[in-house]
Formats: sequence, C-alpha cells, structure tokens
Amino acid sequence: MKTLVLSLAFLLLGGCAGGLRIDDSQRSVSQSSRVQYVVLHYTSTNMENSLRLLTRDGVSSHYLIGDHPAKIYRLVDENRRAWHAGESEWQGRTWLNASTIGIELVNDGYREAPGGRVYQPYSDEQIDALILLLKDIVQRHNLPPGSIIGHSDIAPQRKVDPGPLFPWKRLADVGLVPWPDANAVAREQARFVAALPTVGWFQQQLLRQGYTTPQTGVLDKETRNVIAAFQMKYRQKLFDGQPDAETAALLLVLNGMRH
Repeated sequence: MKTLVLSLAFLLLGGCAGGLRIDDSQRSVSQSSRVQYVVLHYTSTNMENSLRLLTRDGVSSHYLIGDHPAKIYRLVDENRRAWHAGESEWQGRTWLNASTIGIELVNDGYREAPGGRVYQPYSDEQIDALILLLKDIVQRHNLPPGSIIGHSDIAPQRKVDPGPLFPWKRLADVGLVPWPDANAVAREQARFVAALPTVGWFQQQLLRQGYTTPQTGVLDKETRNVIAAFQMKYRQKLFDGQPDAETAALLLVLNGMRH
C-alpha cells in the first residue's frame, strides 16, 4: 500500500514538473480595453510634494505631468488600478478607479482670497505635453469622444479639479473632447431667455451628460454643485451653479451631439 501511494505521488509530481501551460494561439474578437475614461486632476501642491504624495500609500495616479519642465512621469502601469478617483460616478458607472486612467498635473489649485478663490493657470508647455499623452492613450485604447473627463465631473459634490482655468477648449480644438457649436448655442440661448426650463429639465439634461444628479425638480445644493461642475468646463467665465439660459443652451447642444 505504501509503495502504491509513493508511486501515485511521483506520477502527480511528474505531471506538474512542466509548470502551468496555457495555449495562447487563439484569441476572441469579443473584447475591448478595460479603460473607459481618462480622468484629469490637479495636485494642489508643488512638484516635489506631488511626487512624494503620489508614490506613497493612500493615493496614486497613472501619470504625473510636471509644471517646469512639463516632464511626464508614469507612476502606475495602465494595466493596473491607480487610486485617484475615490468615490465617483459617471454615466451610471461607479467607483471608477478600476476603469480609468488618472492623470495628475502639478498645479497649486487655488488659494482663498477676500474676493473668493483664485485659481492657478496651467502653462502652455504642460498642456502641450498632456495633449500628446492623451492622443496616445485615446488611440491605444480606442476611446470614443467624451471619454476624457475631470475629477469634478465624476465627484461634483467634493471635488473642483482640474478647475475653471483648465483649457478644455484646447483639448476640443485637437479633437479630444466634444465642444458645442457657438452659433447653435446662441440660437438656443435666445429661445431659453424667453422661457427658462424647469429645474427638473436641467437635472435630466445633466444626467444625460453623465453627471450623477438628483432628479427631484428641486434646486438644492447638490444640484447646484453639478451645474457648477458643468459650467466650470463649458462656461468658465461664470460657474455659480445657477440654471440660466446659456447653461440650458450648452446642455441642449451638447446632448444633441451625442446622437
């Protein structure tokens, strides 16, 4: 009996001697990248602190772009999850760390002043580097229009980065983000001046854009925060969170572009 057990053990060991073997000769056509969005952030601090914070426990991003010079650092491989989004939602998808690439730009964010928050601008060099990186990511992951979003888009109740001085229009000009036609917005705005839609209409349109928005018909703090996040992206001269004719026109034209 003992001899039989030993013989079986040797047979099992012999079968495993070659290790795990997987045939990679076949590939399914039914697949796509795990990456659905690219999320843009500012670091709220200088270059030295940014690198220290993003390479230690607690928070990380796939890429960091310096300010002077605008050097691109890869801190996390794209096939791994970085901890940059936190509690987040976009287009009904939640906790977006698993399905996004995070890019942090070195920028102090804002400082509080007697007249309100004063935001720091981005350098042309930094945005040029970002555009090159985004074009590469979009091509490799075959991302559709609208896949590049801000931290304030996915977490409008607690985040404002990349802020109202981030040049979204520059990204739009090179085809990276959708942008509403100015003439179409002007036409719709004139119509909305005469009759502004209800709060419920704004909430529905913001939801169509991808924002997590209350659907109560009430202009509460949460709804104003979402409106402000949208305005911070598409109407940076005024992002007070108030529903108005221009914001309505921007929403309508942008949502019309989605068809």
